[in-house]
Amino acid sequence: MVQVEGYDVPEGLYYSKDFEWVKVEGDKVRIGLTDYAQKSLREIVYAELPSAGGEVKQNDPYGTVESVKAVSDLIAPISGTIEEVNAEVSSKPELLNEAPFVNGWVLVVKPANLQAELANLMDFDAAVEWHKAQAQSK
Repeated sequence: MVQVEGYDVPEGLYYSKDFEWVKVEGDKVRIGLTDYAQKSLREIVYAELPSAGGEVKQNDPYGTVESVKAVSDLIAPISGTIEEVNAEVSSKPELLNEAPFVNGWVLVVKPANLQAELANLMDFDAAVEWHKAQAQSK
């Protein structure tokens, strides 16, 4: 993991420009909010997540998070079937702030077209550069 302008950017993940991360775990992916997103939102007080069994489509909204600062859409970085939803985040949304890459994940998805859609995301090196640009534009 590296720190970019005060934001954690772990290696081995893919990143969307909608501030979400994707971790490939065999034939599934785990999805969560980036450190940049949770720090920008500040104190997250509510998370509305979809149900397991539903579908998500890359670049489409699938839920929302509410902070003391704003309500933001969660945008799917990958298309597929929702296998698991982190119910703990719904009851304790502060997990998104406390551990966005550990306990603060939001969905596990069985991707529909993983390799093609990963090409639309940033790898670690691209994400580091993107985070630098985001931090400088603040």
